[in-house]
Amino acid sequence: MSYQEYNNPLRQNNNTKKKKKSDSILTAPDKHLLIVVIFLVITGFLAIFSATAPKCMREGLNIASFLLKQGIFAAVGFGALAFFTNFDYHKLEKYNVKFLWVVIILLCLVQFTPLGMEINGARRWMNLGFMQLQPSEFAKPLFCMLIASAFKDKVNIFDSNFIVKVCIPLLVVLFLVFKQPNLSMVIILVTTGLAMYIAASGPLIVLGIGGGIIGVGVISMIPKLLHGYQMDRINIWLNPGSDAQGKGYNIIQSLIAFASGGFGGTGYGGSIQKLAYLPECHTDFIFSIIAEEFGFLGCFFVIGLFTVLVHRGLKVARRCHDMYGKLLAIGITFILGFQAFLNMAVASSLFPVTGVTLPFISYGGTSIIVFLSMIGILLNISKQRIKKIRTENNE
Repeated sequence: MSYQEYNNPLRQNNNTKKKKKSDSILTAPDKHLLIVVIFLVITGFLAIFSATAPKCMREGLNIASFLLKQGIFAAVGFGALAFFTNFDYHKLEKYNVKFLWVVIILLCLVQFTPLGMEINGARRWMNLGFMQLQPSEFAKPLFCMLIASAFKDKVNIFDSNFIVKVCIPLLVVLFLVFKQPNLSMVIILVTTGLAMYIAASGPLIVLGIGGGIIGVGVISMIPKLLHGYQMDRINIWLNPGSDAQGKGYNIIQSLIAFASGGFGGTGYGGSIQKLAYLPECHTDFIFSIIAEEFGFLGCFFVIGLFTVLVHRGLKVARRCHDMYGKLLAIGITFILGFQAFLNMAVASSLFPVTGVTLPFISYGGTSIIVFLSMIGILLNISKQRIKKIRTENNE
């Protein structure tokens, strides 16, 4: 056993396979994790109803129409959560290739067929009539599944099988997502891959050299890689007042919402910014409405829920007794935590506007269904426990 493997707690359990035989049993899933997710979904219901009621009234719709749609999506999502909670996560590997092709085909349909919808300059959605499907959301669990399968035994990014079966397909997915354009999703997927690589004890020197080369190349190509509106977002982030009534309008109104909320907030339903002042207040900037209506205390509550979620997810990963489950749990947890951080950072102007939703809280059918499905996988991993370990001599 190498020194690196000996000191890596994620691989220590795998190294006993040749000497010992283990029996595993199923226990109850992580109840704390499930409770946190339920609280997040309920918080999302409250925030969506408050943020969309004025919009519905202006358009002559049922004031709860957005809430009802989100409730239907959440019901489907909890159904998927229940299914994956009881579906052995080890069997997911058998569907890697099929799932990969499904995601690639859906991304191609969005990009190259009339089914694709363009909203605010981005072609990310498919119009299915009853809902708008966002195929790039499915790339999140896909990345976790493929990378966990590739790194569960050994990390070798130069292996031909890894390059052909994992690296090239994932690069195709990243290219199709980038073409939408959806740079924020590319960032989430790439950082998730890096996090799983580090968790699997991938050689840091390879990561450093490769990252340095790619970093220099990306920096030199930034003007060509980034679309015009993406460069505008960076410039406006640095100085939103330079175009206060135009491209800097969203972030200024978001900051006004935070300032208006203060410590205790204006009260539920008391937001002024949602009255047509802050666009996309039920999706990208829903955290701003929470900040205005519930103040610092409301923000602290939401941040606390995501903190507990990440903690429980990492605890599930630590307790899992096989490397595939550990990496899968780490990937899912990282995506949830990083996207939540990214959304809240954008709403508070810590980062430039990226266009990512707040998991479980922002309005969006595909998003909540995919995230609840991923939580179901995480809950299934949490059910795996070691019953007893017997040496071969005692069998």
